[in-house]
Amino acid sequence: MLKIEGVNQYYGGSHILRNVGMEAKLGEVTVILGRNGVGKTTLLKSMMGVVPVKTGSIKLDGGDITRDTPYERVRKGVGYVPQGREIFGRLTVEENLRMGLAYKSGSTPIPPELFELFPILKQFLNRRGGDLSGGQQQQLAIARALAAGPKLLILDEPTEGIQPSIIKDIGRVIRMLADRGTMAIVLVEQFYDFAAELADQYIVMERGEIIQRGRGKDMEAEGVRERMSI
Repeated sequence: MLKIEGVNQYYGGSHILRNVGMEAKLGEVTVILGRNGVGKTTLLKSMMGVVPVKTGSIKLDGGDITRDTPYERVRKGVGYVPQGREIFGRLTVEENLRMGLAYKSGSTPIPPELFELFPILKQFLNRRGGDLSGGQQQQLAIARALAAGPKLLILDEPTEGIQPSIIKDIGRVIRMLADRGTMAIVLVEQFYDFAAELADQYIVMERGEIIQRGRGKDMEAEGVRERMSI
């Protein structure tokens, strides 16, 4: 579903991404790991078109999206949940979810499945997003990204600042979505245990480069936990 080749990215004079290449397949969770400042979020922003890549290519379902704008990528099937959630605090839960349908007809209904995945959102439909807890806001951010039915879902540290009970709920939803086989999921995560539980394949980044990759079931044997703690 996603294929990245030879991507380089710079901020000022700093070389942030160095010849990065990776794939994400339908029905799989691809976890990107690494310490702070190694380029993980920049890589996700490059996938989404929030920052343009200097060189390299990004393909979605065989089509080149390297120069597409973020809204063009959304139309083609990319959903993005940024670090920090970035919901609209002054809008209601319903209005936030409708933002995920912004490029569709105004009469397009909110998919009922979103409330099956995250029941609390139906209960708080008329509550302002800013009045939700951090975990509830994260559920709202994921539901907003899912509203348009993406083929690729990109999540940047979904467990950051979230209570353990909701972390389990989010993990359950991610696994369920992947197991359907109609979506590829790319997940940046600092919480090793959460990542290891979900990963079908993993990638470890250091100084803007991918230095290790493999199957999720092999993470422990291949010393990924130790590498994360260095």
